[in-house]
Amino acid sequence: MANSDGKPAAKSAKGPKRVETRAQIPVADMPSGRSIDFDLVFDQAQLEAAQEKLDILGVQKLRLTGTLSPRGRSDWSLKADLGATITQACVVTLDPVKTRLDETVTRTFVADWHEPDPDTVVEMPEDVDQDPLGTVIDLEGIAIESVALAMPDYPRSESAALEESVFAEPGVKPMSDEDAKPFAGLAALKEKMDKS
Repeated sequence: MANSDGKPAAKSAKGPKRVETRAQIPVADMPSGRSIDFDLVFDQAQLEAAQEKLDILGVQKLRLTGTLSPRGRSDWSLKADLGATITQACVVTLDPVKTRLDETVTRTFVADWHEPDPDTVVEMPEDVDQDPLGTVIDLEGIAIESVALAMPDYPRSESAALEESVFAEPGVKPMSDEDAKPFAGLAALKEKMDKS
């Protein structure tokens, strides 16, 4: 690339932007007024630790990729893509159930953080993903917390089927799931008319 006078442009002294791969980023190391790109890929030891914290059968893959951007004078915002493959026990059969998670994660780290007074009623803030800015930004902790929030509460294997339970007073025909469908009443009326 050349300048307007035809001479080659000088290369930037900053060089290529560095991508952070550390699990925890010390706030003191974060450059003032500049964004930080990060790409945290969990290694085997981190995957095993995540599995234990989440109390599930396995974590096969876990990655958090995004940007930390300055917000105002001392606050920081995080926007990242979370990708994870986890295995949980089926709630019906206890068979392993594998799930792929792809989520967008956002956080705002506030330097001048005040814990809300539990005795005072306050309006819910617009940005509910606010955290106090401590001495480090724990990307590993954020990734594990995000998996915990996104993973299925009641994982079920494809072969699992909950048996249908029907209840009714003595002498009354119990209502099944089929009866509760929108056209069940019309079907019953047609059956009655066919008989007569």
